[in-house]
Amino acid sequence: MSSPAENRTFDPLWEEKYRDGHAQRYPWDHIVSLVMRSRKRDRPNAETSLLEVGCGTGGNLWFAAREGFSVAGIDGSASAIEYARRRFAAEGLRGDLRVGDFGALPFADASFDLVFDRAALTCCGYSAAATAVAEIHRVLAPGRRFYFNPYSDRHSSRDSGIPGQDGLVLGIDSGTLVGAGQICFYSRQDVLRLLDRGWRIVQLDHLDLKRQGEAGSDRHCEWRVLAEKVSG
Repeated sequence: MSSPAENRTFDPLWEEKYRDGHAQRYPWDHIVSLVMRSRKRDRPNAETSLLEVGCGTGGNLWFAAREGFSVAGIDGSASAIEYARRRFAAEGLRGDLRVGDFGALPFADASFDLVFDRAALTCCGYSAAATAVAEIHRVLAPGRRFYFNPYSDRHSSRDSGIPGQDGLVLGIDSGTLVGAGQICFYSRQDVLRLLDRGWRIVQLDHLDLKRQGEAGSDRHCEWRVLAEKVSG
């Protein structure tokens, strides 16, 4: 298992944040909708298996486990996974929560019905994300789906940072992503290139929120992509 310092798909900044008490206790609303739409309606929720790549402290998986889904999560932060495991144990919930690298998922082939990413893969470089997506393809069952949620290249925070290696932007100092560490911002072409082999894009949405304030305006932009595994 890679340590955070060796993990190509993990920004060590997040270990510092989680160690200092940062925690997501509740799920993102669009993840709630995604999970509930993905369940097998003619079967118990326990027969639908979910994996979150970059689960952090497990707020999304906490909700899914309470709804009876079979859940697993992976994150590069040992502090985040420790928090999630304690919370699951305290509430009598079951989940396979692991510290690891998204580019080497410790799960069997074709073992999940849904894999989702809530702005985790966007925190690693393009080539590292491509390795992670290949692993996601491996662990998904045929015909099942992957939800990819990177930040868009139209995001106003993109222009406030410094270009780094592998498409990363560093040192962001304005907009909604201040303090988020390294970020890759995706164009539509970047998204299509990442999912060009072995995937069928089911949904490709671009969210563009314009925030108005006394100091001016900025834009929070992200992609919400649903892709189906179409080949082994």
